[in-house]
Amino acid sequence: MSIPTQPRIEPRTLLRHPAGWLALGLGSGLAPLAPGTVASALAVLLWIGFLALAAPAWPLQAAVFALALAPCIVASGWAARRLGRKDPGCIVADEFAGQWLVLLLTPPAWPWWLAAFVLFRIFDIGKPWPMRRLERLPGGLGIVADDLAAGVYAAALIVLAAWLWPPALSLP
Repeated sequence: MSIPTQPRIEPRTLLRHPAGWLALGLGSGLAPLAPGTVASALAVLLWIGFLALAAPAWPLQAAVFALALAPCIVASGWAARRLGRKDPGCIVADEFAGQWLVLLLTPPAWPWWLAAFVLFRIFDIGKPWPMRRLERLPGGLGIVADDLAAGVYAAALIVLAAWLWPPALSLP
């Protein structure tokens, strides 16, 4: 499915707009190597900072995730239209959404956060079935949906591991 396009522009110019800041992951999408991995790492750091500052309960974490999801979808679609491409690598708001979904279901300890990061990147890069099909969805939803699926896959493994070995990774 084609998307309405405008003349191609330089991704850096998107940072002139708040939606561009979000779509480009606060600039992490402009990383010269592995922008998705850089964005995922930044997402983990922001999540840890959020937990440290607010010490939120799970319902608050879920509400913040839910409130962040729609702007990630909208900003991703906005940026893709301006860049004239379906899912350019510099758009990394989808990595934020997927990584935060995993972290929402991850025990709050650094070994778990590291496992969540690694598992999310494996599923996001590998795109096991049916994730690749989700990319066919229109606009920003198609950009973000496969990363949410990667987050679900990674979270399922984290939840299973936490259930099987509760004390194994719960180091301070």
